[in-house]
Amino acid sequence: MKTNKGQDVTTGDVKPGLAALSVLGGMATLGLTDNFVPYISERGSLWQFHMLRSIMAFGVLGLIVALGFGALRPKRLGAVLGRSLFQAGAMLIYFGCLSVLPIGVVVAGLFTAPLFVVLISILFQGKTVGPFRWAAVGLGFVGALMVIRPDPDALNIVAFLPIVAGLLYAIGAVATRAWCEGEGTLTLTAGFFGMLGVFGTIGVLMMPGDGLPGHAGFVLRSWGPMDAQMLFWIAVQAVGSLLGIGLIFRGYQLGEATHVAVFEYSLLVFASFWAWVLWDQSVPLLGLVGMALIALAGILIALRSGAPVDMRGASVLE
Repeated sequence: MKTNKGQDVTTGDVKPGLAALSVLGGMATLGLTDNFVPYISERGSLWQFHMLRSIMAFGVLGLIVALGFGALRPKRLGAVLGRSLFQAGAMLIYFGCLSVLPIGVVVAGLFTAPLFVVLISILFQGKTVGPFRWAAVGLGFVGALMVIRPDPDALNIVAFLPIVAGLLYAIGAVATRAWCEGEGTLTLTAGFFGMLGVFGTIGVLMMPGDGLPGHAGFVLRSWGPMDAQMLFWIAVQAVGSLLGIGLIFRGYQLGEATHVAVFEYSLLVFASFWAWVLWDQSVPLLGLVGMALIALAGILIALRSGAPVDMRGASVLE
């Protein structure tokens, strides 16, 4: 089997049970920590959050490198930067939407990425797909519409932004396979957090003052209070993201990629569950059906193509 390093991983026997548990653990971690974003968005800034989280993430990555577990230097700097630009852009939209939309809607929008990967491969790479994947694409987009429930009489463009995040993430996934084969996991992770840190710094310098009060001002504020509570929640998010991504990557090392990818869709369940526990956010029946259709579409694409998209780490290479 191959990882996103583009190299064969020697792990002995395939361990599907441990692989599934690892990915489920990673998704449970991400589903929980992403629900902590409202604690940050109430008083903080999206740009401040990404700048500080990236600094914290680089501290952890630096420690990993110092202990001898990999390196951060890229083989092709331009390729890593290009890939990071799209995936960081996707996460910028994703976290911005968490402050104003239910997390189930935001996660469902991000999980349209595998559908866009299929379309990009057809339109720009000249690949052909069979009827199953075409049906999966249609099924997934119907599911996305059921989740966001657009109202023609009161059209809210913000509801479509998670799907834009899915598109950007898909472009980044295709770029990972096309441009970054042979790059290490730590290198791609550092590029991702580094680009988010650049975005955050630009936003801190350019956004106006305090912006709107409450969660609505998360994107428009340049900076928020830097007290112990704010630093704590940003640190929790940073460590949780690295832990979740690490568990997902470990799952791909232990199991067959196409089988492991199926369990990534558990994020829809974990994120919605914790949103209900922490914030009393419930998903209507139509939204639940839509999430199920998106998950089914992604699973069909993964099983038919053999090239799943790791939704929050580096994309897995064929």
